[in-house]
Amino acid sequence: MAAAVSELGGVDAASTPSVVGIVPDDATLMLRYRQGDVRAFEVLYERHKGPLYRYLQRLCRSPEMANDLFQEVWSKVIASRERYEVRAKFTTFLFHIAHNCAVDHFRRAGRPQDKLAQDVDALADELSGPSHESPDAKLAELQLRADFRRALDELPAEQRDVFLLYEETGLGLEEIGRITGVAMETAKSRLRYALGKLRGALRQHQSPTVQSSVSS
Repeated sequence: MAAAVSELGGVDAASTPSVVGIVPDDATLMLRYRQGDVRAFEVLYERHKGPLYRYLQRLCRSPEMANDLFQEVWSKVIASRERYEVRAKFTTFLFHIAHNCAVDHFRRAGRPQDKLAQDVDALADELSGPSHESPDAKLAELQLRADFRRALDELPAEQRDVFLLYEETGLGLEEIGRITGVAMETAKSRLRYALGKLRGALRQHQSPTVQSSVSS
């Protein structure tokens, strides 16, 4: 098991070949891996490594911490393969492990998640749309990123976590509730409050791209 994680390395381990053609769904791949099909695990890793790492990095803002948690999550997936049952989407299963690993890490380190700054430069890039060459446009974009980063930093930890899960996983609120251990309506409420605060912080920039992205 340790060898499998070691071979994967960190998030930069992009050597896993791309899958060409039709591939099985996640649950089928995990069941195959449970039976010893290592290639099935490689496909799962290739499919989910990007969103998982971005979630962890934005949650803790430390590349070193994100890499450690990234390895820990996949180690737990590997360790649980013989007990795996299809009770939810694999993405829900994976990010539930990630969420718990992060919470445990923050608790051990004595650093409440709510006090961690967020690394959201990449997310701000996505929300800001294409940049322009004029100095005024560049200045406006820098201000937008700063305002977005500050607004996300100021969100309560529970709201920030739900927002990042919503952005990275593509999961519905029911699955996000399972990951974070709350009812769907609670997850929905946290996301609604997070989006409202982010939308309010960015409204002054008058960017249709940002407004439609954040309010969707």
